[in-house]
Amino acid sequence: MAAPAQLLPVTPLLGVVCAVLLAGAVAVAGWGRLGHGRAVLRAGLRAAVQLGAVALVIAWVVGSLWATAAFVLLMLGVAVRTAGRRITAGPGWVWAAVPITAGVLPVLVLLLGTGLLPHRGLAVVPVAGILIGGALSATSLSGRRAMDELRTRHGEVEAALALGFEDRDARLEICRAAAATSLVPALDQTRTVGLVTLPGAFVGMLLGGATPVQAGAVQLFVLVALLLVESVAVVAVLELVGRGRLTPDPVGAVG
Repeated sequence: MAAPAQLLPVTPLLGVVCAVLLAGAVAVAGWGRLGHGRAVLRAGLRAAVQLGAVALVIAWVVGSLWATAAFVLLMLGVAVRTAGRRITAGPGWVWAAVPITAGVLPVLVLLLGTGLLPHRGLAVVPVAGILIGGALSATSLSGRRAMDELRTRHGEVEAALALGFEDRDARLEICRAAAATSLVPALDQTRTVGLVTLPGAFVGMLLGGATPVQAGAVQLFVLVALLLVESVAVVAVLELVGRGRLTPDPVGAVG
């Protein structure tokens, strides 16, 4: 049987090009005074280490449903901590578990319960990773934007309270619109799929031997599922902010 197709040949040259691209990203971020030069470098190096580690253990993980479940829980835990610490530096970051799990778990349960997603690690891990990644992005973005609005427009919150608004309603009145903009990347990706980009799931299935129709159907499912997951995450974040579970930190969140 012929070997699976590759999008890029995995050779030493690929490693050299990756290093050059990372160095370029760090340089541009530094020269542009974006304040994220070191963060770009750390993110790139962490990605290399983490992907290398995953590549070494993934064959063992996907061979056992118990190991697969543990790996998905690990992904959830890392996502919760990452998103939570982006939102607030205080102990309230643990509340990030609510929007992430509220969006991801129902979709996974539906897929596994209906049999659309095979009960195999090789199928569960990538799908769970896509959904968790979407929930992480939506939670982090909506939380940060809500915190920024509450911090900079604190006087307006106080004014709303003086007018008789409840605490929850006063906070949501100020931060809802800003937090809702975190759905824009998912909306843009869905609107332009096939016209601007060919997403990873589509390309991966084509390289794996699927027909274009099969690849398109799976990619459509991924995009629609992400819209649901991210919408749930944003609504949950707003509810937590409104109820005071997530609050602005005067010294800022840490990454």
